[in-house]
Amino acid sequence: MNDPGSIGINDPSSTGMSGSDGSGSPRGEPLLRKVDAVTVRVPDLESGLAFYRDKLGHHLLWRNDEIGQAGLALADADTEIVLATELDYAPSWLVEDADDAAQVFVEAGGGIVTEPFDIPVGRCVVVADAFGNNLVLLDLSKGLYATDDNGSVTGVEQPGSENPAE
Repeated sequence: MNDPGSIGINDPSSTGMSGSDGSGSPRGEPLLRKVDAVTVRVPDLESGLAFYRDKLGHHLLWRNDEIGQAGLALADADTEIVLATELDYAPSWLVEDADDAAQVFVEAGGGIVTEPFDIPVGRCVVVADAFGNNLVLLDLSKGLYATDDNGSVTGVEQPGSENPAE
């Protein structure tokens, strides 16, 4: 685990922001695909849902009581609000592969704050950029949540399948 304070924040040559030829050319495809979710810590799901769903009008997309999280829709984006009882406020950035993205951050002059780990829908890692900012990166390599009519998670739908895997 790298210390975000020791990743060359004051040394421009360590930021990895220039291309291999030193021209400043970016890598091929952008690493960060979109903001997948913004996590908001709540004391419990019921009070979080009472506020964000019932009072602010956000539609429940999914609820996973096993991990203390619920996903709510935004009106004009596919980014979700994720209410969580155990996680702090943070955006989650969608990447193609969390493990590969962590390596790219290290090679670019950043660091790994929390090693890659499994989540129900894929993999996740917390990295620090070259300036000490922590970013939560996740991939959806295992699929998306499958839910019942009440929004409770019933499993994970594999990409390209119609049947959730338990």
